Amino acid sequence: MNFDFTEEQKLFAEQVRRFAHEHLADGALKRAHDSRFPFEIAQLMAKHGLMGIALQQSDGGQGGTVMDAVIAIEQVAAVCPRSADVVQFGNFGPIRTFAEYGTAAQKARWLGGLLAGRTVMSLGMTEPDAGSAVTDLKTSARPDGSHYVINGTKVFSTFSPDAQIFLIYVRYGPGLDGIGSVLIERGTPGFAIGMPSSFMSGEEWCELAFTDCRIPAENVLLGPGGFKKQMAGFNVERLGNTARSLALGRYAFSAARDYAATREQFGRPLCEFQGLQWKFADMAIKLDSAGLLLYRAATNADRGLPSAYETAIAKAACNQAGFEVASEAVQIMGAAGFSREALVEYCMRRTRGWMIAGGSIEILKNRIAEHVFDRRFDQRKRRPAAAE
Repeated sequence: MNFDFTEEQKLFAEQVRRFAHEHLADGALKRAHDSRFPFEIAQLMAKHGLMGIALQQSDGGQGGTVMDAVIAIEQVAAVCPRSADVVQFGNFGPIRTFAEYGTAAQKARWLGGLLAGRTVMSLGMTEPDAGSAVTDLKTSARPDGSHYVINGTKVFSTFSPDAQIFLIYVRYGPGLDGIGSVLIERGTPGFAIGMPSSFMSGEEWCELAFTDCRIPAENVLLGPGGFKKQMAGFNVERLGNTARSLALGRYAFSAARDYAATREQFGRPLCEFQGLQWKFADMAIKLDSAGLLLYRAATNADRGLPSAYETAIAKAACNQAGFEVASEAVQIMGAAGFSREALVEYCMRRTRGWMIAGGSIEILKNRIAEHVFDRRFDQRKRRPAAAE
């Protein structure tokens, strides 16, 4: 197998790298410590064709590949880690599921603003009592004439302080087949957005509360039975998390390498100490091996939706590699790496969060084990057998 990029991909990577150095290098540190969505960067990226890279041209996208979008994240993150969030949103976030399953009327209403970077969409999946066990969600959608009435609560929704449109997982009825999703605009009566709360990464989120919130039936994205379609689309969304984990790990690795090559202690550069040499060797092994798993998943996604196994193993590997490498980079750079005046500590905090978001490491390993044994392992508490 050939694990190298094609000539077209190499040219694209160079173009994105040049764009990033020209437009994103200045202000990279300031952006990292700003919790709000960088709309000005999103609009700039839209003008340079970095939003909707893998979406169909008929939907306003670029008609490229998932691998192209991964390349864009890597090149942008190498210069400005925070701006990689914009590439992720414009290519892998809920916008991807929306473009895949939205009606023509829904796309005409909202997709153009999203791809232009004027608006941002937030995904409402997690609830106070439904995290990894997402099928335990309780937010309900009850039909009422030409409308649906929504009741429930969502938490930990990325971009929720700034979003204008929310893709909300809802329950139409009992069981797995009762789950689907709707689109709800900010300002809809009965939809309350709480005060922002902060993650360790510095990102902010708001509680989303729906109390007899009425939405028109045309705002239904996926009706009953749509859960499996949503999760298939979510596998592609996970690749954005995966790519950023790897990219920020690489950023931290490069920063620590440059530091070790120039910082002197005891009369010689840090890179001449064998203890640090072995650290860098281990870091390189982790990044390169995780990267190949990501590229496999992304390449196969271009042949259709990626398999749950390939996505799970790529995300687990890149999540762990990104965080472990960033953590080692902080240790190597000492106080300089721990300082908020460098982006290495930012990379460590962000990669730590991605080990939870989009499917925790533990849940991913459950999915991988199911592939290994070719059977389903139900994580729910077993019910006692009925008495004879």
